[in-house]
This record gives sequence, C-alpha cells and structure tokens, in this order.
Amino acid sequence: MSQKPYIIVLGNEKGGTGKSTVSMHVIVSLLRKGFTVGSIDVDARQGTLTRYTENRKATAEKVSIPVAEHIPLLPSQHASREQATQEDQQSLQDALAQLAHHHFILIDTPGSDSPLSRAAHAMADTLITPLNDSFVDLDMIVRLKSETLDVLKPSIYAEMVWEQKKQRAIRDRGSIEWIVLRNRLSSINARNKEQMEEIMQLLSKRIGFKYLPGFGERVIFRELFLSGITVLDLEDCGLPMSLSHVSAKQELHALIDGMGLPQMAANAA
Repeated sequence: MSQKPYIIVLGNEKGGTGKSTVSMHVIVSLLRKGFTVGSIDVDARQGTLTRYTENRKATAEKVSIPVAEHIPLLPSQHASREQATQEDQQSLQDALAQLAHHHFILIDTPGSDSPLSRAAHAMADTLITPLNDSFVDLDMIVRLKSETLDVLKPSIYAEMVWEQKKQRAIRDRGSIEWIVLRNRLSSINARNKEQMEEIMQLLSKRIGFKYLPGFGERVIFRELFLSGITVLDLEDCGLPMSLSHVSAKQELHALIDGMGLPQMAANAA
C-alpha cells in the first residue's frame, strides 16, 4: 500500500471513560467495511485493549470474525527519564513501522500522562477523547466557574493536546482532528444532562474540537468484552439481537459517520 496509514488515537488522562470499548468497536467497524487495521496498546500495563484482542482471537478460532493485527507496548523502565523517553518513542516508531501496511492504525493510550502517551497523541490524524457524562470528567477538558459554569481556562490535558497539534504541524505539516465524545450517556433526561449538552456545544467552538455523542450506558458492552466481540459480531456468533443491541449498533454507526474519515468519503465516491 503506497499511502501511509491513517492513525486514530484514543486519549484521555482519566481512566474509566470507555476508551478500550470505543477502540475495539471502531476497529471492528473499519474491518467490516473492508479496511485492514493494526492496533497498538500504549496502556499495555493495564492492557484492556490487549486482553480484549486476545479474547477476540480465541473466539475467532471458533467463529469467522475479523481480527486486527495488534501490538502491546510497555513503557521503558530505564532509570534516566531522557533515555526512557527516547526508548518509548523508538518502540512506538517501530510498532508503527510494523503496521504501516494497514489502511488504519488505532492507538489506545493510558488514563494518565506519560512520554509514551504524548508521543502517541502527536502521531494522531484523528484524536478521540471519550468523557463520562459528568462535570468531573469535563474538568479534564476545561476549568469552569462553579457558580455560572463560565469557562475559566483550558485544562492541562487540553493544553497538552494543543501542544501535540503544534508538534505535529512542525513535524510534517499535518493536522490533528480532535473529537470529544460524551460517552456512557444515561437514558434519564436530567438537568445535568441538559447542562452538559449546552456546555459541550459551547466548548467545541471555544476550545476547537468536534463534539459527538458516544455510547449509552449499557451492560452489553461489559458482557461482550469476555468474548472479545462487538455489537457488529452478534449475527456471526449466532447470538440474539435485543433492542439494546440495536440501539448500540445505531450509536456506533453514528460515531463512525460523525468521524468523517477521508477514507470513507473516498470509498463512497
């Protein structure tokens, strides 16, 4: 393949936002659209995406489902911070080179700051940041005034993303499309939910990201992990499709369409 792979990074310095679940569902969506996909788990110490992939490979031995080529990365343990950073950057570059024959590479990053995570962010063509639907998670993006919910300043994570955008532009004149997902959405139409919608619409313009709804809070996503499958695999696996599965599938299709990936547009043309 002559064209370089398109790199999608899942990033957020807070854990428990559903990065690995979103990662696997995006991977499988792309695979089922006929693209080849490689994945890298920069959070290999926790290794949720790696275990998800291992579970999927075990299921694929019994049922015909597509599987991505996967590489887990552990951070360098070198005592020198500078040397460790260099080793981390080299291991990421080696992994990217190994997967360079694919149409897409997806990178799942840890819920914490690290040189390896920053290096992964800087490689993104699209960065997806899932947030739980709460002001606690929103604090990862922006600092708000408690009384009025006015924006005080971008958070440390938002500033880091902008720094990686600059690094990307310097490196190859490329750009990073930043997408923020409201993930694990409650079905209850509470005042907090309405406030989050208003604030996310405002912040998307103020801070410069594309705002998309993510997945609803569904038990099925946790159940599918053990088999390594997604809502797109249920039919192949001979499993019944509930209304919750149908809704989750619609949410996934809306996410993929909302990402506006250039390869999708090229295929549709």
